[in-house]
Amino acid sequence: MGSAVERTDEHVREYLIYRGFTNTLKHLDHEIKADKEKGFRVDKIIEQLQQFVQSFDLFGLKDYWLYLDRRLFCRLEDVYGSTVNKLRTSLYRYYVINTIQKGNPEKTQEFFQKQASELQTQAEWRDWFILPFVPAPEQNPAFAPYFSRQWADTFLVSLHNFLSVLFQCMPQPVLLSFDAEVQKMTGLAEENEQYRQMLFALQTESQDQRDGDQLVLHKLPLYVQNMDRLGDTELDLVSSQRAVSAATTPTRNFFSFLPQGKRTPGKNQQVTTSPSQVAVGRKDTSTNQSVKSKETSQSKEVKPAPVQPSTSDSVSQNQNQNQNPSTRNKRIQEHEKERKELFSKPPLQTPERKVEVGEAEPTPPETCGDPPDSAHSRSCGGGAEGGGLSVEQPFIKLSQEEYGEHHSSIMHCRVDSSGRRVASLDVDGVIKVWSFNPIMQTKATIMSKSPLLSLEWATKPDRLLLLGSGVGTVRLYDTEAKKNLYELNIDETHPRILSLACSPSGSSFVCTAAALGRSGTVESGPRLPIPVSGQLLLWDTKTVKQQLQFSLEPEPVAVNCTAFNHNGNLLVTGAADGVIRLFDMQQYESAMSWRAHDGEVYSVEFSYDENTVFSVGEDGKFIQWNIHRCGVKQSEQDLPQDATGPFVLSGYSGYKQVQVPRGRLFAFDSEGQHVLTCSSSGGLIYRLTNGEPALDRVLSLGGHKAPVVTVDWCSAVDCGTCLTASMDGKIKLSTLLAQKS
Repeated sequence: MGSAVERTDEHVREYLIYRGFTNTLKHLDHEIKADKEKGFRVDKIIEQLQQFVQSFDLFGLKDYWLYLDRRLFCRLEDVYGSTVNKLRTSLYRYYVINTIQKGNPEKTQEFFQKQASELQTQAEWRDWFILPFVPAPEQNPAFAPYFSRQWADTFLVSLHNFLSVLFQCMPQPVLLSFDAEVQKMTGLAEENEQYRQMLFALQTESQDQRDGDQLVLHKLPLYVQNMDRLGDTELDLVSSQRAVSAATTPTRNFFSFLPQGKRTPGKNQQVTTSPSQVAVGRKDTSTNQSVKSKETSQSKEVKPAPVQPSTSDSVSQNQNQNQNPSTRNKRIQEHEKERKELFSKPPLQTPERKVEVGEAEPTPPETCGDPPDSAHSRSCGGGAEGGGLSVEQPFIKLSQEEYGEHHSSIMHCRVDSSGRRVASLDVDGVIKVWSFNPIMQTKATIMSKSPLLSLEWATKPDRLLLLGSGVGTVRLYDTEAKKNLYELNIDETHPRILSLACSPSGSSFVCTAAALGRSGTVESGPRLPIPVSGQLLLWDTKTVKQQLQFSLEPEPVAVNCTAFNHNGNLLVTGAADGVIRLFDMQQYESAMSWRAHDGEVYSVEFSYDENTVFSVGEDGKFIQWNIHRCGVKQSEQDLPQDATGPFVLSGYSGYKQVQVPRGRLFAFDSEGQHVLTCSSSGGLIYRLTNGEPALDRVLSLGGHKAPVVTVDWCSAVDCGTCLTASMDGKIKLSTLLAQKS
């Protein structure tokens, strides 16, 4: 509901500007800015309550809860009155516990003094008035459960669930119904497109069979001639996945909390008829392409069905068959038999199961009340996803938003150190600087005449953005003043700035410069098998001068990725020759280096304890290295191609876009126990283990219709935010809540 309200506000604002109602527009903007309901966005309401608690603003907390009670809670039926009272009690206890944990006894005593008249008649507060006088309340059996992180997370999730259900069940104005109509029309358009593709495939196959029976030599269509053996399979895979996702992926819905009689009728789920069901009794290969594409994507060992040969092969084959008609008829019969056996298997539809907020752990009865019919919601959640997820989820996906200002594939997407701004770069050289807290808003748009290959946020000040180009320059851009501060000329012989990393101290940054490919231009496809020459340079941020050039042994090579440790004393790099190099930034020399991957190193990061280094390479391996023992592996895990690249996006008429990894391929959470990686449909979160396998899949974020090419994980705020950017220019922000045991 929050997203629909936000879009409606934008439409109303646009209408007022069109009509020239400027005074009304000013009043609207003022009231939106002071809106206590935060546009019906539950996460923002929870954040406002937490802000009052953290700042010890008891008056603001009471006033805000009183507003919610007058605006929302008083309209509920009497049966939910006890739930509201339990939530208010838990909120006050959450405030009191925070004052003790933060070592502020004055605020604890102030709370009981101001609330004594209200709370002394309530039985649940009878034992709490001794809390300020207990020496160690966190060790007292009566109060110890409330000092645990699990109790706080359970309370916040319960409050989040209750408000979400409440907003979903509120009567909505007619103006907000446009969102449901847009979804309905989008679903119908995608269904029509699917049927159009099926009809086209039927007509093409029918024509091919008639031509084959008459032994007429024909020329393949243009969109097939330029495709390899899997080209048409990938083409149908994109269209079928889009149709399946539209039909089977449910929208975010919290109505499952309510009793059956209270639910409002929702949109009927679309039923996707598989091509094999439509063309019953027809000897048709094209109508079963969706089956073939799904089986191909699930297992590379499955032998794909025979496809149309090239024109030259078709000519020679038909000539041989003209010489021996009996052999030709026998081969056709065998071919039809194999094709029927392969396509007789029903398509495997395993729609992604979204983990909703309602799947939180049960709330203790004495802590806070359950939302309406929460037992039904909990009975539906907590299962494993596709058999690959753990039963106990370490994270709860609270929400997922989309940033869609880019119109081409994303190369880089990074959050600054404060977690307030995001910088994203696409292949067209357009950079968007935007924020997502409290609302998603574009702050600046940077257009570059020269191609851009890399970006990185400066550490101090964090408003500066480093931009590396393909013509040997690095720009320092002030995102607040919206202007360039400096433009540094790096090296004309090595014009491609592949990677940038700023020291945590903010006094310097490193950049990696590489020569052009053998074609003389910036390569758009996969990198050359022979690594090109490169440099690793250190620049001073204050004087804007080059300090030194590092020695790259055994030969100068292009460095693809760089990363500092927490204090900037160590620098790790991954190069095109497959070697990882560790540099001592106090002595400015190489400490060790070792051969890490067969092929290029795409991404490197320090572990949480900084005793190991993780890397992802062209060979598809995710490896953990011990930095105290050169070249010794701690663990090794094979990743699928959609997690390591090169990334491929297929389209109609044989169009195929290939993108080499540029940004971060994996990112860790704040405690370094979980890692976020790329996939073809969204980010995947794994738990790092000490045994085999090294990665244990725990959550799929989903939400994308194109391959994800770079990720980032922001833990600067209370709820971690995962960013996943894909080849269609879409960036998803998934807000997660960690469940602590």
